Amino acid sequence: MIGCSPTLRHSYAKLSSPEKNWVALHSLKAKRAFLISKEVEKVADSIAAENIIGDDNNGGHLDAFKHSFWMARLTQAIGKNAALSLGKAHEKGNYITYKKEKLEDGWLPDKASSEMDLFNNSVGLSIGIHNKKVSRSILMQKVLDSLQNGKLRILNKDVQANFIDCQQNRIPLDSLKNKWDTKKCLISSKK
Repeated sequence: MIGCSPTLRHSYAKLSSPEKNWVALHSLKAKRAFLISKEVEKVADSIAAENIIGDDNNGGHLDAFKHSFWMARLTQAIGKNAALSLGKAHEKGNYITYKKEKLEDGWLPDKASSEMDLFNNSVGLSIGIHNKKVSRSILMQKVLDSLQNGKLRILNKDVQANFIDCQQNRIPLDSLKNKWDTKKCLISSKK
């Protein structure tokens, strides 16, 4: 990190240990991955502001889009293997975050959210592999199409955004507190 900008050093300091290990193993690709990650955050913020797919970044359509688009863009920019290993490192970091009782995007990570992210990452990886040379806007549309066609996964929720189990029962919030393995249910992203 010597010679890096203060922004990069600050961002590096906030990474989990698995993500820092990824940076050490992929030092030539790390800056590009950082820039892609920032780009994807801006795209997701723009999509949320325009209410294209909603603004639920905790297991909703926006969350699913963000992970899939991130992986698709990373695959284009740094290759399939590096993108896949970064996605896995990020989810390992989420488990560490959970163990330390720290929040990610305002929420305590859990197993169902991690499984959702890994599933959507794999769809994004495939989209990136099959669309290595397309523009960012075309790639974004391919991810949105996958989302709308039900190829991504989201967490089951009711209209009030309460989590719903696979038997369609509302999950009490107190049963989710400080638990990795919850009754949250993954469902198709098809609306």
